[in-house]
Amino acid sequence: MNSFTIKDLENLSGIKAHTIRIWEQRYSFLKPERTTTNIRYYTNKELKNLLNIALLNKYGYKISHIDKMNHEEINEKILSLNQMEAQQERIINDLIQYMVDLDTDQFEAVVNSHILNRGIDKTITQILFPFLEKIGILWLTNHINPAQEHLVSNIIRRKLNVGIDEVFSSIRIDKTVLLFLPESEYHELGLLFMYYTLKSRGISVIYLGANIPLDDVEYVALIRKPDYIYSHITSPGNRFKFERFMVELGAKFPHTPVIISGQVTQNYTQKLPPSIRFKKTASEIMEFVLGI
Repeated sequence: MNSFTIKDLENLSGIKAHTIRIWEQRYSFLKPERTTTNIRYYTNKELKNLLNIALLNKYGYKISHIDKMNHEEINEKILSLNQMEAQQERIINDLIQYMVDLDTDQFEAVVNSHILNRGIDKTITQILFPFLEKIGILWLTNHINPAQEHLVSNIIRRKLNVGIDEVFSSIRIDKTVLLFLPESEYHELGLLFMYYTLKSRGISVIYLGANIPLDDVEYVALIRKPDYIYSHITSPGNRFKFERFMVELGAKFPHTPVIISGQVTQNYTQKLPPSIRFKKTASEIMEFVLGI
């Protein structure tokens, strides 16, 4: 069984922690457990309940009315939501629930169904990437079991690779981006999504993959001369020193723009070398892609 903090629930549901505490006091659908030191924690059951309730509340149902519904009524109301955005959010919530339950058969069935109905392109952009954005914080804080991470990551990796193989762009942009993850970083899904996004825009990609020494990146860059170097860093190993990595990047690539995204950029306060830029949000990442 997983245990989640109130901050985890806020990140996954979009409901502020202050509001969650008020709901706990007024209604019966959230009943957190307490540690021996009296700190709140939430089980899989509370997470699932909150995801469903937050979705109904967002699309017009009052909390006081939802609190009176039983489990079957809540599920029925969720399935009846007609807005496209609501349907997409429901699917993402389903994926989160199947992930915490280790139900990989249902997880993959949901993804495959969306691919069948909407295509691999829309599945990646509308479902898989928003799902990864939501659960990324759990990977960073170790509030997700490694087994859960590996199982869903392997499924998503397969789908992204299919999308990369199949994507076709009718336009051709004469630019090349080299993609890599530094040594001790193995969280490859964000980088694969970037590979897919760039290729769909008609941009050439040199994909080195995960756990790549900077000397190897430098060797490839000297020969292929990419227009940009890009890395999406989520949760590298304990020996990884981000500040030193920035200095080495700046020294090796003073004349090639280096783009860094991912969780490690959020709290970095040191001055960046001139050639390095951070992209801290999904919108900033897409602005970069569209601006190439």
